[in-house]
Amino acid sequence: MSRNLVVVESPAKAKTLKKYLGKDFDILASYGHVRDLVPKEGAVDTEHDFKMKYQVIEKNAKHVADICAQLKNSDALYLATDPDREGEAISWHLYELVNNKKALNGKPVYRVVFHEITKSAVQAAIAKPRELSMDLVNAQQARRALDYLVGFNLSPLLWKKIRRGLSAGRVQSPALRMIVEREEEIEKFKSQEYWTLEAEVKAQKQTFAAKLIEYAGEKLEQFTINNETQAKGLENELRALSKGKLNVVKITKSQRKRNPAAPFITSTLQQEASRKLGFTTQRTMRVAQQLYEGIDVGEGAIGLITYMRTDSVNLAQDAINELRNFIKERYGVESLPDSPRMYKTKTKNAQEAHEAIRPTMVHLLPEKIKKSLSPDQYKLYNLIWKRTVACQMIHAVIDLVAIDLGCGKGNIFRANGSTITSPGFMQVYLEGVDDTKEAEDGEKLLPPLKEGDTVDLISLEALQHFTEPPPRFSEASLVKTLEEYGIGRPSTYASIISTLQHREYVELENKRFKPTDVGKIVAKFLTQHFTNYVDYDFTAKLEDSLDEVSRGEKQWVPLLGEFWHPFIKLVHSTQENVQRKDVTQETIDEKCPKCGKPLSIRLGKRGRFIGCTGYPECDYTRSMEEGREESLQPEVVEGRVCPKCGGQLVIKRGKYGKFIGCSQYPKCKHIESLEKAEDTHVTCPQCKKGTMTKRKSRFGTFFYSCNEYPECKYAVNNPPLAEECPQCHWPILTLKTTKRKGTEKVCPQKTCGYAVSVESSDSSEAAES
Repeated sequence: MSRNLVVVESPAKAKTLKKYLGKDFDILASYGHVRDLVPKEGAVDTEHDFKMKYQVIEKNAKHVADICAQLKNSDALYLATDPDREGEAISWHLYELVNNKKALNGKPVYRVVFHEITKSAVQAAIAKPRELSMDLVNAQQARRALDYLVGFNLSPLLWKKIRRGLSAGRVQSPALRMIVEREEEIEKFKSQEYWTLEAEVKAQKQTFAAKLIEYAGEKLEQFTINNETQAKGLENELRALSKGKLNVVKITKSQRKRNPAAPFITSTLQQEASRKLGFTTQRTMRVAQQLYEGIDVGEGAIGLITYMRTDSVNLAQDAINELRNFIKERYGVESLPDSPRMYKTKTKNAQEAHEAIRPTMVHLLPEKIKKSLSPDQYKLYNLIWKRTVACQMIHAVIDLVAIDLGCGKGNIFRANGSTITSPGFMQVYLEGVDDTKEAEDGEKLLPPLKEGDTVDLISLEALQHFTEPPPRFSEASLVKTLEEYGIGRPSTYASIISTLQHREYVELENKRFKPTDVGKIVAKFLTQHFTNYVDYDFTAKLEDSLDEVSRGEKQWVPLLGEFWHPFIKLVHSTQENVQRKDVTQETIDEKCPKCGKPLSIRLGKRGRFIGCTGYPECDYTRSMEEGREESLQPEVVEGRVCPKCGGQLVIKRGKYGKFIGCSQYPKCKHIESLEKAEDTHVTCPQCKKGTMTKRKSRFGTFFYSCNEYPECKYAVNNPPLAEECPQCHWPILTLKTTKRKGTEKVCPQKTCGYAVSVESSDSSEAAES
């Protein structure tokens, strides 16, 4: 009887595949990547066609040895890693290792690719294997080499010119520039005042609002009314003209069709999970990986969704047929369009052979399998299921109504409203939006009126407004913008965001990215001295070139040469000609009160401060806040008093930044963090009453502790996961990321030592330095 060995990345995936393959197959996991570049200079030999020096990843050496041992009893090797460039590279590295160890002995090696882990898909892939694609492998090698060359040469330059411990990455640096430029827009923004006039009217026992859109026959623009005197004058004039009544002068009715959104690709899933579920990109990809690899919903593990790293909106014909039959049965034939909906991929160089993210079996309703899923798994599966079903449903029909109300000659107020006459796909799912307010008209019903009717004027009010700066990026809007510019690829967005936060170049403030002082200086340095390499078009074109390599249209070694030679020349030039003070200091128009020399903004260990340019002869320094009129009086914390003495709480500044303290200091020494604790919803493993919350230490680092403190003092340094340790059965694991080992699930119990790699590109594509 023949024996075949199938190798996948993760034990969860291996467990699911065992259900679908017979006794003739043994299945082992590589536990993620098995080889990486040696962690030292020269790992990419730029003098000899960029030859790459690999070594076995220490923690996975045992798994490689197990695969080699099992091969002795096998007739063939099937490599069934993920169906993308990274998965192809893992398979190639495995092949290279077992071949070099003489474990193959002429046995055939097959590459198996499937986009969903279901019985039919797995068995079809095994029946029709292919060879390893060196085009895909070389594209991944080129990407890894580029990231290494940028990180290994730019990072030491940042250490010399700014501060030790910093890093620069090929893709993270343009993303940082994007966040910093948005912050500069916000800082430079000058708010403008404008006014609107809004009337509240009543007709047929129903009140509704109308806004002045035309005055004296002239259409009003945003800044037509720009001061209180003008606004109040118009308010009094129109109130007098109305005499308590407005006339219906025009009614406009129209009908609008709204089509459903395309099924999810990686980036849109990350955006929507952020908007609707509050998930970070890493959390989204981690949970999606679990749904893809397989979950036991009653009859053994099964993959619930298709592969989640994709930029294609295509759906398999079998899937479309299944969706249409399901919609017909559940929602009625009237909810089904005459022909299947086809979507066009907007992403450049999308791999159209892949599918969009969809449920593997639409009849597995979210509510039906909810008990088998964790809360996060259920939320994400529910989102994917609804979006997929909705994408094949009929359009929604919305009736729009605009009523123009006259107030004297040439003065028009307009009321807008709408009704959903046919909900279509909206009965299942409606896509979220970024940074804009959903129109409320969809819920605003207007009374049935006709031209010539009069309505009662209840009130007329002039309202003051101010223009607002562009919003900071959220995770969803950042991913959307990165995709629009062609920076990175779907599988890299999570690692880009993770790296920027890990390096403390950006911080989250109200779920929006704000650059730190260090982040601003790094972005400024790179933009001034490495303009090309943080240019959005340059980065996008390089991604296009990598895609060309993956399709066999371009050779990877010449591509690296085109990049490397001008890049390293610029690194050497910057190292010789740019001084540290040119990067970290910014002269201001103010003299030192101590010696009279100019003052400058400088970068210190705890951020920026103002210091004398005559240092070290003159040691005058002050914080950025000092000298500002508004900083002389402490900011009062409204609505709260000190829990110890009842005194007023105020916001103070110490050497570790701002904090909340009692105004009765030094009599009362109560203090608390200004940072609001973020609940992880993971139950504390020690007291089992509280939940673990994310907090910021006085040193600016984050840790996770029980919210029942001080009764329970349990705390860990890394993000907790609601997963039991399979080794010691401690109720939680933590997610630990290091430069050497990447991201691992680690048991926080020091006596245990359990650690396993997280098999997803948001972790395996580690920091780009």
